[in-house]
Amino acid sequence: MNTEFGIQVPRLKVIRAVELSEVTAQTQGAIRRSGVSRENSDASAIWLGKVHTPAGYASEAHHHGEAETAGYVLKGRAYILFGEGYRERVDLEEGDFIFVPPNTPHVEGNASDTDELIWMTARTPDNIVVNLGPVGR
Repeated sequence: MNTEFGIQVPRLKVIRAVELSEVTAQTQGAIRRSGVSRENSDASAIWLGKVHTPAGYASEAHHHGEAETAGYVLKGRAYILFGEGYRERVDLEEGDFIFVPPNTPHVEGNASDTDELIWMTARTPDNIVVNLGPVGR
């Protein structure tokens, strides 16, 4: 912390691409890498990271507890299953954003059988993950 004008001011913190960490909550089928988190910065009310899903894969069902989640498809094509029996589906392309409300069970899938899917994901207050297990498809 810096002291500026008599008050404590947190320092800026750059987290380089090579410093992203998988030491965060995870779900089978979706690898989360922390960019800005409590573990690597002074962040206390936000988590920002990348989520990688291999071609043809989908995550297990999960939700993010009290956390509000914003997602952005950085690379690839995605789908999200949600609702009763995970029968509702939304499809997303590169450049699309999505908001997932707190406590909303869902499955994140890669719509491509050949290309990796990469999301940018932000959550408040932290990367809360409640895994619910596999979903029969």
